Formats: sequence, structure tokens, C-alpha cells
Amino acid sequence: MPASSNFNQAIREAQSSAIVGPNVINKALPYVGAGMGLTSVGVLGGLTLQQSPLFTPLFFVAIIAQLVLFFVASSAANNSNNSKALPLLASYSLLTGFTLSGIIAYAAIAIGPGSIATAALATGITFIIASYTGQRMSDNVGQALSGAVGLGMIGLIIAMVIQIIGSVFTGGGMPQGLELLIAGFGTVLFVGMSFVDFYTMPRRYNDDQYLAGALGMYLTYINLFVFILRLMIALQGGGRRD
Repeated sequence: MPASSNFNQAIREAQSSAIVGPNVINKALPYVGAGMGLTSVGVLGGLTLQQSPLFTPLFFVAIIAQLVLFFVASSAANNSNNSKALPLLASYSLLTGFTLSGIIAYAAIAIGPGSIATAALATGITFIIASYTGQRMSDNVGQALSGAVGLGMIGLIIAMVIQIIGSVFTGGGMPQGLELLIAGFGTVLFVGMSFVDFYTMPRRYNDDQYLAGALGMYLTYINLFVFILRLMIALQGGGRRD
């Protein structure tokens, strides 16, 4: 789960209240926005190819390429090799959008196109609130929330693994209550993580590691958007019945 692979490390490195990157957030935010824009382009590309026989093979290729790009780009960004990391992160954002086109298309059919706008609006509102509050949290609150979210991430991963294994043995059918539980818990967890990001980033990254910080924040809000969509679908019982 690339979205959370570095999160526990971020929590450990944020245990000290020392600020190592006072300007890293301001330098990272434009790249978070640019990544979201490229993801939207990737989504449009995926939606355009939804009915094409090429979509399924391209989807699996994109998944593999996305994983490889994540680790290579993350390593370059963490080492402040920004000239190398930037094109890799741009490609990663495009591929993320392409792989997200499936759930977005399903949500549009199951609960209506307005659900996409609603999820995006909720994600944007969370960002605005977190950007103000997260940077102003005390060390006690920030570290406590970081620990709670870290434990929650472990629980979420376990629950999702159980869900995947269960779907294999049940032929793809899983109790609706379990999906609702996972979607709701994931939404709350990534809301909490959005606050933690603004607390941990200047304590984890120096000013030259702004792309590494941007990647972590980008993943938080992408996951928040996805879990909000999943929650909305689950609340509607999996989709329209008419």
C-alpha cells in the first residue's frame, strides 16, 4: 500500500518537536496541486478508454508501473534529487488517475456523477481546515494524533487484507457491513492523517525535500477522496437498485 508505506517512519521522525524545514510546506503545496491536476488528466484518459478492449491490460500495466514509480520517485525525492524526482512524480500522478478511473466510473453509475464532485469538495474542505489547524497543533496533540493514526493505519491494512482474502473465497461477494466499516474507518483515518501531514512535514523534511513532502500529502488526499467515494457507495447499499 504505497500510500502508507512511509507513514510510520514519518511518525517516528516527528517525535522531536524540532523544525528542520520551516519552508517545506509552502514549497510543497504547489506540487501537490499540480499532482492533483495531472491525476485528473489521468482519470479522463482512463474514462475515455473504459469501453476499449485495451483498458484492462493497460490497467494492470499501469498498476505495476505505478508501484515501481512510487519507490523510485520516493527515493529520489527523499534524497533531494528533485530534478530526477519531478518527472517521475508527474508520471506517477498520471498513472494514479488512470487506475482511479475504475472506481470513479463505478461511483458515477452507482450513486450518480454528483458523488464525484461531493467527494472532491469534502476533500478540499478537509485540506483547508487541516492546513490551518495542523500547523498550529501543539507537540502533545500532534504526537498523540500521529500515534493514533499510525495504529489506525495498521488496523486498516489488516482489515483490507481480510476483505481481499474473503472476496477470493466468496467469489467476490463480501458483507455490505464490512465494506461500510472499512470505508468509514478509512475516511476518518485519512482525515486524521491530513492534519498529521501538516504537523509532521516540517519536522521530517528539510526545505530541499519538498517533493518528498508533496508526495506524502498528495497520497493522503488521494486516499481520502477514494475512501469518501467508497463510503458514499456503501451508504447507498452498493449502488442504485432501480
